[in-house]
Amino acid sequence: MDTKNTTIHHLAEMAGGQVSGDADLIISGFAPLESAEQGQISFLVKSREKEQLKSTGASAIIVPQEVEECEGKTLIRVKNPYLAVAIIHGYLEAKPFIAKGIHPKAFVENDCQFGDEISVGPMAVVGQRVRIGERVSIGAGTVIGDGVEIDSDTTIMANVTIYEKCKIGKRVIIHSGTVIGSDGYGYTANERGEHIKRPQVGIVQIDDDVEIGANSCIDRAAYGVTLIKSGTKIDNLVQVGHNVIIGENCLLVSQVGLSGSTTLGRNVVMGGQSASAGHLTIGDQVMIAARGAVNKDQPKGAVLGGAPGLPIRQWAKATTIFGKLPELQSKVKKNTKAIEELTNLARIKE
Repeated sequence: MDTKNTTIHHLAEMAGGQVSGDADLIISGFAPLESAEQGQISFLVKSREKEQLKSTGASAIIVPQEVEECEGKTLIRVKNPYLAVAIIHGYLEAKPFIAKGIHPKAFVENDCQFGDEISVGPMAVVGQRVRIGERVSIGAGTVIGDGVEIDSDTTIMANVTIYEKCKIGKRVIIHSGTVIGSDGYGYTANERGEHIKRPQVGIVQIDDDVEIGANSCIDRAAYGVTLIKSGTKIDNLVQVGHNVIIGENCLLVSQVGLSGSTTLGRNVVMGGQSASAGHLTIGDQVMIAARGAVNKDQPKGAVLGGAPGLPIRQWAKATTIFGKLPELQSKVKKNTKAIEELTNLARIKE
């Protein structure tokens, strides 16, 4: 297995941390505390669990700032251990791009332009007039439609389908089974109740540094563009409808559904199985809890839960009451019966 040897000093600089111990210590890998070995770095998130540091085999550990030292261990002290782990582990795992060229069992149409360093896997199909930048990897069985543009350093995993004329930015990752640019769900009923398909003639544009999980579907616009802006991360099994605009650095967790013409601002977070009705505007930094459903526009910073979505504290109180409904119903029945008895008694006395 390839290793990347580097000093603790270098890793600490990357993560904005401070070294406690041997700054020249050489690190060649990353592992969890319980399985780390000599030459590897690990991490501790919660300072109250620092006793675990004594038993780990790791040569160095990323720790919260309040952990000042541990006998016999070199530490990197940081403000945000999760962020430091992402930076350092990502660096240690990163491998240089190796261009494998176009596999002899791939099929490439006419008038394509490819960068000098690309990899196209077996059984991949690349349509006409496709433009592919440098260090792009196209996985086995992937289908790239006519006129698609894919910018540099992007990775398309196996069995992805990208429909015609869609545009993919730099450093994008699209996982297996995902479909980019299929028709949006647009129909109009006639007088007999038959559903007449409306042409979907727009495209999908995915900007830089976006990651899309497995088996997600991003519909092409009816007109214009379905747009996913830079830095957004989309989980597996997410549905994005036609003409949706997703702002920068949003997080969409598994099974989120966005109806057509929804607009998300920057840094919106949508929990698993949450959803939005169509033609809504959801402001910057809105958070929607898992299984939440939004049916009206939301202002910047709103935090919602439930279906339809309520302010999160109101939703939390409502869910607490929901669990007590059987007990409350029983009390209401008893009280109703008692009131009826008192009312009947009063009538008799009259």
